[in-house]
Amino acid sequence: MDSSLRSQRPAKIAVFFCFLAAAVAIALSAGCASVGLGGDGLAPQPRVLSVFVVSTRKGESGAASDVAGESGARFSLQRISVPPGHEPGKVERPSFGSEDPQTHFAAVAYRPLDENAFYAELASHISGRIGPNRDVLLYVHGFNTSYDEARFRLAQIAADARFGGVAALYTWPAHGSLLDYGAAKESATIARDALSRILHRLADVPDTGRVHILAHSMGAWLAMEALRENAFSGSPNLNGKLGDVMLAAPDIDLNVFRQQIARLDPSHIFVLTAANDRALSLSRTLAGDRPRLGALDPNNPDDRAALEALGVRAYDLTGESTGFIRHATYANAPQVVRTIGAQLTEQKPQEANVQAVLGERPVDSRIIEAPLTPPAPALPGAPGDGAAALPH
Repeated sequence: MDSSLRSQRPAKIAVFFCFLAAAVAIALSAGCASVGLGGDGLAPQPRVLSVFVVSTRKGESGAASDVAGESGARFSLQRISVPPGHEPGKVERPSFGSEDPQTHFAAVAYRPLDENAFYAELASHISGRIGPNRDVLLYVHGFNTSYDEARFRLAQIAADARFGGVAALYTWPAHGSLLDYGAAKESATIARDALSRILHRLADVPDTGRVHILAHSMGAWLAMEALRENAFSGSPNLNGKLGDVMLAAPDIDLNVFRQQIARLDPSHIFVLTAANDRALSLSRTLAGDRPRLGALDPNNPDDRAALEALGVRAYDLTGESTGFIRHATYANAPQVVRTIGAQLTEQKPQEANVQAVLGERPVDSRIIEAPLTPPAPALPGAPGDGAAALPH
């Protein structure tokens, strides 16, 4: 064999083994990638919800969260993550240490906004939506509720209720102990004007569908006071945008409620009651044994007559109540919160296929935007699937 050929053989063999090693390395790396990134190998990811927050608290934690801010309301758009293993009716939070989005509700983004930018951003979220997905759900929490408890509770309700519209929170300085009950009522009184303005602004957002209100405990009194103020100013139904007003365990004196509802259309109002609510029983004692609206028993002839005279729809959650206090059944009982969601997302026939288009409104209030092509039927397991509507 030629000596030159013999000298080239080792070089060719070396090149061959280099290519072989490279091919093996690529194959191994591809195999590793397929294990970590394959469809069934992906870990479930948290669901992230946008929550529009209006706060009249001075701060978000500590003593500042129980004091009204001197500069008025503060506005923000927040992103709240719901853990992939979330159980309906629960707000999973760490007992100690830092939160983990894989197992806990967590605030993953926070963007402060001025008032006008807040409503402009809300309008952009509504734009392009159809039917009840154009609706806004405004949550007003009750007494002894922290800033974090309020925003995570709203995220839990929106997720469990399968609400497809825009979630908004109004949080006020609710104070943090039973001894502060009187101070909390004064804070709620101060918070009325801001809430009344917010309801007006939400109804004026271009192409908003309906503005629903879910208010709990003392927050129900606050919401009714704000609606009453709007009624006095000539807008009892928010210029036709008022949706369902769901009062969960309302801590409202029965005679006070009669005055609040006198200028409102009671057909909008749902009262979720529980005769075994211990928090309302204590509130009744503190109020000099005056009956609380949320503790009326529809099975009691006198209470039933009082509710029928008010013209509202009342639902008895006594049988669904669990735990010692039994004051948060509206959110803790999975079937109850799903049923609330079904009521909130009930379509009006004339709005089923109406699309929101940012900045466009009918010239004549009697004209409705041209209906779009009906949406495809919902797939099994899609949001809203299987939710039972409240009885009428």
